Amino acid sequence: MPPFSARPVLGAVILTATLPALATEQIDRQTETSIPRTGNLYGLGVGVLPATSGSDQLRTKVLPVIQATYADRFYINALRAGVWLLDSDDKRLRFGLSADARFGWRAEDGRRTKGMEDRDFAIDVGPTLRWQTDYGTINAQWGFDATSASNGQNVQLQFVRALVRGPGLRVNGLVGVTWNNRKMNNYYFGVAPAEATPDRPAYTAGSGTQLQAGINGAWPVGGKGSALFGLTITRLGGAQADSPIVETRIQPLAYIGYGWQF
Repeated sequence: MPPFSARPVLGAVILTATLPALATEQIDRQTETSIPRTGNLYGLGVGVLPATSGSDQLRTKVLPVIQATYADRFYINALRAGVWLLDSDDKRLRFGLSADARFGWRAEDGRRTKGMEDRDFAIDVGPTLRWQTDYGTINAQWGFDATSASNGQNVQLQFVRALVRGPGLRVNGLVGVTWNNRKMNNYYFGVAPAEATPDRPAYTAGSGTQLQAGINGAWPVGGKGSALFGLTITRLGGAQADSPIVETRIQPLAYIGYGWQF
């Protein structure tokens, strides 16, 4: 009988012990979210967005900078919070629930909306799916207005890919398409008969899709801080762009902020 060697056994033990780590390393941490992850960050930022739906005027808002994960299960990223409920073994495919903030607007802030009712801030809640591939990350979400502002629904499909990787600057690119149902579109782009004027006819917006493209970046600044920045351009769909309150169908959203790790 050949002499016993502990090397094969030891090698098998080491391989088995490292399998979970190898599986975890398959996750692309940079594209887990559209904004490159830099650890748990908390801070403040400034966002610039259209004054009203379809406006060519811009408004500025102070926004919280939060990018945090708890127990690799709960997370907050910018204006989205959620929880992962089901995972594949390598966690490249995850299913959960998320909530997204949706800004409303004050009618007096727009040239074409003066005299209309304000549109309220809302929170969309629903199931979400993340699938990380070798080419990038695919996100899908079905959202329902949980605040009863519009009582609408939307479906979003997004693709995120790392454009710049490094110990310093990191940049993600994204493209996406969002379908809004009739209630969602009509709340933000419709004109009720009571809001109609000779220059602003009544309008009922139907369902439709809008397209998005943008970049998001992170740059380490200081020992435990990072600057976050991004620009997203949304092209309104026909049902939205045909509204009498819309001045331009190209809608930008830009932000810059700073967060600290604790």
